Amino acid sequence: MNRRTLLIGASALGLVAFGGGAFVLSQRRQAEAEAVAAAAPAVDEALLIRSYSPILGPVDAPVTLVEFFDPSCEACRAFHPVVSEIRRQFPTQVRVVMRYTLFHEGSDEAARILETARMQNKFEQVLGAILEKQPTWALHDGPQMDVAWRIAGAAGLDLNKAESDKLFPAITATINQDTADVEALGIRQTPTFFLNGKLLENVSAESLTADVRLAVESV
Repeated sequence: MNRRTLLIGASALGLVAFGGGAFVLSQRRQAEAEAVAAAAPAVDEALLIRSYSPILGPVDAPVTLVEFFDPSCEACRAFHPVVSEIRRQFPTQVRVVMRYTLFHEGSDEAARILETARMQNKFEQVLGAILEKQPTWALHDGPQMDVAWRIAGAAGLDLNKAESDKLFPAITATINQDTADVEALGIRQTPTFFLNGKLLENVSAESLTADVRLAVESV
C-alpha cells in the first residue's frame, strides 16, 4: 500500500466520521426539539383560535402556527418575512392564524385598517405593506396613522369604504375579544407564537423554522 492509498483511505474514513457525527448531531437536535415540545403545556384552543381569526394558508392544514402580533411592533415586522418563508416552504402543511395584541399607541387603529382590508379580501397584501413600511408611520414620538392609511390605500385598500367600515361593530368585537384572550393567556410580548397549541419560548428565526419543520415531519 503506497502513501497515496493511505491518504485516500484516511480521507474516506474522515468523511465517514464527519457524516456520522453530523447525523448524530442532527438526531440530538431533533430529540431536544421533541423534548421541548413535549414539555410545553398545551393551551385551551378556544383562547388561541376564534372563528373570526384571520388565517393565512389552507384552513385545513395539519400544522397550525398562531401568532399574537402588534402591527406597530418592530419584532413583529422582523418576523414577518420569516413566517412568509415558512409558508412558502410548507404551502399545504401549515396555516398561520393571526391574533391582535395591541400594546402600542396607534395599534388599535392599525388593527382596524387590517380588518377593513379583510372585509375587502385584501388582508394579506395590506398586512405586508403595513409591516414593511412600519418605520414610516409607527414612530416612537407618536404614530402617524394618516400615513398608515395611505400605505394601505397604495396596497389596494378602498379607503372610502374602509373609512365607513372601520367602526363596524364586528371589528370592535374582534379587537375586544383578542384583547381579552391576550389577557387570559398572560401574553406580555410580541410576537408570541403557539405551534399546534403549545407555546414556543425564546423564539428566533432559526428555531421557529426548525420547530415548524419538525411539526410538519411529525404529521
